[in-house]
Amino acid sequence: MNKKIIIKNGTVVNYNEASKSDILLFEGKIQKMAKNINFSDAEIIDAEGKYIFPGGIDPHVHFNLQTFAGFTADNFITGSQAAFSGGTTTVIDFVTPEKNESLISALQKRRKEAEKSLVNVFFHVSPISWSKNTAKEMEQCVNEYGIKSFKVYTAYKNSIGTSDADLLKILEVAKKLKVLITVHCETEEIINFMRQKYLSAGKTTPKYHPLSRPSIAEAEAINRVIRFAEIIDTPIYIVHVSTKEGIEIIEQAQNRGVKVFAETCPHYLLLNDEVYNQPFNEASKYVLSPPIRKKADSLALWRAIQKGVIQTIGTDHCSFNIKGQKDKGISDFTKIANGAGSVEHRLCLLYTYGVLQNKISLKKMVELVSWQPAKIFGLSDRKGLIKAGYDADIVIWNPNKENIISHKTHKQNCDNNIYEGFKIRGEAERINK
Repeated sequence: MNKKIIIKNGTVVNYNEASKSDILLFEGKIQKMAKNINFSDAEIIDAEGKYIFPGGIDPHVHFNLQTFAGFTADNFITGSQAAFSGGTTTVIDFVTPEKNESLISALQKRRKEAEKSLVNVFFHVSPISWSKNTAKEMEQCVNEYGIKSFKVYTAYKNSIGTSDADLLKILEVAKKLKVLITVHCETEEIINFMRQKYLSAGKTTPKYHPLSRPSIAEAEAINRVIRFAEIIDTPIYIVHVSTKEGIEIIEQAQNRGVKVFAETCPHYLLLNDEVYNQPFNEASKYVLSPPIRKKADSLALWRAIQKGVIQTIGTDHCSFNIKGQKDKGISDFTKIANGAGSVEHRLCLLYTYGVLQNKISLKKMVELVSWQPAKIFGLSDRKGLIKAGYDADIVIWNPNKENIISHKTHKQNCDNNIYEGFKIRGEAERINK
């Protein structure tokens, strides 16, 4: 951004206040905020009747991820295009090493892959097993590469999952390094037991995906991980919380002083498990983990957002095509490519079904999608706020624009959309980064 840009007449919305102000952008930064800013050589953008948000920060995406079904449909180019079009200017993706690969090697490769992204990319790094080098590599990630967070999985133990013994060691290193551990919480043993039970009975369709990953599998893992964090006395962040039981355990922990952050996703707020009662090509779209839950879970998550128990809303964007990826599991639900895309729709869905339905305020929406992710993941000195000195990650939001979500028009690179047919209001009309 080498020319001066002045945004005029819009309503600036931060997490803590909303007010009218002109904004001067230059050299990638917010240079000044005041009334009636004027420069003869500046581009003027009239934002009358529009909101101006800090760029969205999605703390949970998976671009260019290799799986048994091949790479995800979105790489860093198409995924960032989708993010950008929806008002997200920063994403936090993941570094998952191969077996016996060092964290540093894996991180360097991912950084190379992300170079073509249209949005800012940061990473959580996953130590998938413990070795004599793990502690040193984690320290190197933090001190030499600026990593602020690590990711562990209590599921998927045959590939990337972490044992309880290793998790305790990782938490202890995180405490020493003063960084955050984020955790995918599902109990592997429960899932494996239920999967085998259904498959052995010939129950192979997508509707058995949520039944094989019951609420108790999430709740048990959340409780265990929180207790581990209490023992070590270090903060943790629970990703994609989907259940009433899980959020209740998190709230109880927060009330007794445990520093535990919680994230949920739009699909847990806006969909319910009836989506699995459809033919394969429709139902398989919703095979993601944790699965879509019941209406009571959605209501509990909205309440938790309103009470401040949930701090962030990410998307867990992990897109796959039906043809050639999801359909690998047409005879076995455990082989359906696991994930869905939605980084493009996070802001418009929250605006339409949160703000306009009086479930959250406009400031709360900004807090959930921008300020809290910045604050939690060490970016709040330059992102998540419209303020002089901060990065010029700016979204001009047209509150009157109406659309219908469709796989035929979305920017993400896949042949399906879990929000197909959703009516939305509000659009990121112009984005700077």
